[in-house]
Amino acid sequence: MTGSTERVVLALGSNLGDRAATLAGAVRDLAALSGVALIAVSPVYESAAVKPGGVDENAPRYLNAVLTLDYTGDPHGLLDAVNAIEAEHGRVRAERWGDRTLDIDLILFGELSIDDDRLTLPHPRAAERDFVLAPWLDVDLAAVIPGRGLVRDLLTATGNTVHRAADAAGLAPSLRVGP
Repeated sequence: MTGSTERVVLALGSNLGDRAATLAGAVRDLAALSGVALIAVSPVYESAAVKPGGVDENAPRYLNAVLTLDYTGDPHGLLDAVNAIEAEHGRVRAERWGDRTLDIDLILFGELSIDDDRLTLPHPRAAERDFVLAPWLDVDLAAVIPGRGLVRDLLTATGNTVHRAADAAGLAPSLRVGP
């Protein structure tokens, strides 16, 4: 896949530390990656933490955003770069779906379908996560998850409990190129 350019959707989340600053730093870091052309940065949303057992109202709340970008390179190479950015921002992988300074998920990589030991695309739970779907819809009204449907319809089906975070409205104003 190296050499071709694909539209990529990334979901970012943070529920520890200075969440807004972490997300803004991650956007800058992602935009600076080789092979990346940033297309759009969503508004920031706030959501409850989701743990393996369901929503955890006692855990710190997340700030979430979605980025779209054009990427020239391999999806596993992008995954490696994303994991490095998470680590640079203090991400510790001690507990599955645990609280974290930064989480970056690859949601879509063009029309590619992958299911291996490191990466599943499209993201297997994106269609059920309002904290991914709501910000994604803000940057792409026609967004579709292949095999699952229109993002707007999927968002309606979730019950949509997320809301825009007023205190983090300017995630990356100098980089915003989309709506």
